[in-house]
Amino acid sequence: MVQTTAYRYIVRDDEILHGEPIIQGTRTPVRAIVETWRMGMAPEEIPKGMPHLSLGQIFGALTYYSDHQDEINQYIEKNRIPDELLDPLVKDL
Repeated sequence: MVQTTAYRYIVRDDEILHGEPIIQGTRTPVRAIVETWRMGMAPEEIPKGMPHLSLGQIFGALTYYSDHQDEINQYIEKNRIPDELLDPLVKDL
């Protein structure tokens, strides 16, 4: 079941990522955009790596994050790959 939120581009769908907040019409979680932004990529550059998203959707996700940091940070931590499973060639990137 798709649940709308108070945010234009953000929905929850019980069948996609167990209801984690995603961009409407995609399977892209808010956390993916936040993690890309945290790595230093400007919001205007993110659609180059995620061409299925508009700049409005990117800013919508970041707005959602700004109001729900604890929730999204929990999703980020829950989905983090443990250091011992990282390939040494990418560990320090």
